[in-house]
Amino acid sequence: MREKDTAILLHIIARGKIGRSPEGDLLDRYAKRLTWPVKLTEWPDTGAGKVAEPMTPCRTVLLDERGKALPSEDFAAMLGRWRDEGVRETRFMLGAADGHSDAERANADLLLAFGPATWPHLMARAMLMEQLYRATTILAGHPYHRAG
Repeated sequence: MREKDTAILLHIIARGKIGRSPEGDLLDRYAKRLTWPVKLTEWPDTGAGKVAEPMTPCRTVLLDERGKALPSEDFAAMLGRWRDEGVRETRFMLGAADGHSDAERANADLLLAFGPATWPHLMARAMLMEQLYRATTILAGHPYHRAG
């Protein structure tokens, strides 16, 4: 079976429109390189956002300042485990300026942080896309990631 046949849909759900910007260009650059399917859903900065209930096994990852900072190899291994367990979609949620609610945090499969610093939402979105690309190249044995 080919990698694309077993890949997880990487679904980024974010508040705000990235539009035409340097961050948007960076996001597009890594999205085009990904061999796994990727989808970007943008919600308004405020108000309710709704995404359809998953029809297949799904995991939810919230980008959150209280989350765990994972080394790239561990992040890749986690995606690989989920793929091997039959997960078909992983949703990466980027909240509004005030972050996520306690209920959202409690229902997430993982709270993920990019270290202790606070990052602008548009930059965090581009950083996430790069980490997704990096993780998939690690799983594929591609030389993009240089450990150590």
